[in-house]
Amino acid sequence: MIKELANETEWLEGYPVMHELRTHLGQDAYLACLRTMREEGYTLLALYERDEIAALAGICMLTNFYFGRHVFIYDLVTKSSMRSKGYGNELLAHVHRYAKEHGCGIVALGSGLANLDAHRFYETKMGYEKTAYSFICRV
Repeated sequence: MIKELANETEWLEGYPVMHELRTHLGQDAYLACLRTMREEGYTLLALYERDEIAALAGICMLTNFYFGRHVFIYDLVTKSSMRSKGYGNELLAHVHRYAKEHGCGIVALGSGLANLDAHRFYETKMGYEKTAYSFICRV
């Protein structure tokens, strides 16, 4: 089952899984940031195996000049003890359907340069293509 985590009780249930990806975030910072992100259109989806969260996807619908209307995936993580069981594939397929249902022609995401396992997954199993580098400037 895949569902949106829509309130703080559910967000807290997802925190241990998100913390595997965002290790720098303590629980209070996670909740504070998530409250703000929700106001900006962020949606947190959870894939459950029985009654346990197996994977999370944090998405937002956006429009810009280069992608048009699209879904951007900010966070995608499968619980370490549940990897290699197809949960990431299932959750991404759900996001792709969600995008189509909402008139989006593209699903985009960013991935750290060192995350080669994720890159292989996106490219070989999910059909993603590298189109750009992301750059940041700390100010």
